[in-house]
Amino acid sequence: MNIEKTFIKDLVVVEPTVFGDERGYFFESYSKTKFSDLGIEIEFVQDNQSFSKKGTLRGLHYQNPPFAQTKLVRVLEGEIIDVAVDLRKDSPTYGKAFSILLSAENKKQLLVPQGFAHGFSVISETASVMYKCDQFYNKASEGGIKFDDPSLNIDWGMDLENAIVSEKDQILPFIENCNSLF
Repeated sequence: MNIEKTFIKDLVVVEPTVFGDERGYFFESYSKTKFSDLGIEIEFVQDNQSFSKKGTLRGLHYQNPPFAQTKLVRVLEGEIIDVAVDLRKDSPTYGKAFSILLSAENKKQLLVPQGFAHGFSVISETASVMYKCDQFYNKASEGGIKFDDPSLNIDWGMDLENAIVSEKDQILPFIENCNSLF
């Protein structure tokens, strides 16, 4: 397993070691021991999975403390543009967005720590996304940022005019007006 640091502190890309042969492949997508050896101490408590069709945009979502979540995001089928936005007000990268192509083919994962908003867009015909969380979902603590906030300048890899976005996500505030407690 390899960890690739990003320009945002604590936001890392996890690249598993893949063992392939004529039968296919095998890899550990998560190992508490290996993560611990890499300096990542997280106790995951919940796995979530979503299925979406091309043009779907989900996010940007977060949960406020004490229910803030660290997420380990990976794609089981298809391709997404995965995005994390730093909401930690004392961070030098506050308000900065990071994006990465995650796919079933590249098998990369994004470790999104507490203090970030997270979302993704589906750029393949369909995509199945799975993510581990270190906190349970708590509706009262949820928050979000509008996906097309001009201050974030996110390239979602699609025409936003035709994006499939939930009503809830369409009315989220821009980052300057979000209720983040980080």
